[in-house]
Amino acid sequence: MIPGSSRDHPSLKQSFGFAIQGFRIAWKGERNLKIMVGFAIFALVCAAILQLSTTQWALIILGIGVVLAAELLNTSIETIVDLVSPEYHPLAGKAKDVAAAAVWVLSCLVAVMGLVIFVSRIVALLGFGS
Repeated sequence: MIPGSSRDHPSLKQSFGFAIQGFRIAWKGERNLKIMVGFAIFALVCAAILQLSTTQWALIILGIGVVLAAELLNTSIETIVDLVSPEYHPLAGKAKDVAAAAVWVLSCLVAVMGLVIFVSRIVALLGFGS
């Protein structure tokens, strides 16, 4: 086989299967992912109730996707760190803490973005923005 050829890689169907399997694994083991999905559902319900514009919907969906992806990457980083450093090591702890901090910062920024969108929409609906 030629390195890098399509024969070295799983099919597209298999790749999607691996991704779904990864999400299921994270769902079973990560409390924070469940919390984030709960907030995502809440945000989507609020978006529907408030009848957001297409752009506002896009921003809410983008924010949800970015935060969930970051949490999945954080889970991956933590798993790799645990694999290569099963015993506690300060650098392993630092790597895990920094990865978690990245998700926290992103989550805070997306939450602020959501608040700006929802509050501005509520203000507009109440007629205070005119």
